[in-house]
Amino acid sequence: MLSDEPSGITVRTRFAPSPTGRLHLGHALAARVAHDLAREQGGHFLLRHEDIDVSRVRGEYYAQIEEDLRWLDLHWNEPALRQSSRLAAYAAALDRLRLLGVVYPCNCTRREIQDEVAAMVAAPQGPEGPLYPGTCRGLSDEATPPGMVADGSHAWRLDSRKAAKLTGPLTFTDLRHGTQVVNPDLLGDVVLARRDIGTAYHLAVVVDDAYQQISHVTRGEDLLPAAHVQRLLQALLGLPEPVYLHHPLVLDAQGRRLAKRHDALAIATLRQSGMSAAEVLARLGAGDF
Repeated sequence: MLSDEPSGITVRTRFAPSPTGRLHLGHALAARVAHDLAREQGGHFLLRHEDIDVSRVRGEYYAQIEEDLRWLDLHWNEPALRQSSRLAAYAAALDRLRLLGVVYPCNCTRREIQDEVAAMVAAPQGPEGPLYPGTCRGLSDEATPPGMVADGSHAWRLDSRKAAKLTGPLTFTDLRHGTQVVNPDLLGDVVLARRDIGTAYHLAVVVDDAYQQISHVTRGEDLLPAAHVQRLLQALLGLPEPVYLHHPLVLDAQGRRLAKRHDALAIATLRQSGMSAAEVLARLGAGDF
């Protein structure tokens, strides 16, 4: 799988669940892919708790996630990182983007965005539906003090077109899908900092991947579109470019990707039913979902 990689690279992968529910078979596959890729190359497998959404995080799930991983014999090399301890790093990254002029404050509510999209003759579309229509694009943030303060007044969005003009053409490498040309319009002006928690997924993940020196980002193929905006952020912030591996998803009987509502496929439920860890992992390998 890594035959095209430069020699001498230290492979570092990560599994990054959110402690908002129990791990299911889809998580087990993602963790195993990251773990095995690192182990096959004599590298390091890391665990990161993506716990910035404090309204949904539950304290008991940190331990349950780690217990499930140990039961599956998937062991990480360094202490687990919690994103909730990294807010200052995200604030610094946002300030750098503000100095570059590629972010803007957004006061739109979800309902306002939905109403504007509904009124448009041809709303911009992304992989999972309509994109933000740019209502607040061009608003000044001169009166906003530096630092990412989650005071509830506004969110921060990436001006994807300004960002693309600054970076120029970009690509990223995926071990399944090959070289991908970055499309800055694919996800549009995504939120980089929510008004309630002061950061958001895309900003936090690129900052933490660089901090943890992740060489290979492995995750489900539903997140392949996210790599486009994240590669853009890496270039803007001067962060290293990882190699990607977007693997197939575990699907339910209706062909939908698994979610935390699939309690029957939770690792803890399967364990309690009498399945062994080896049987769970073999089930993943066989594709019998």
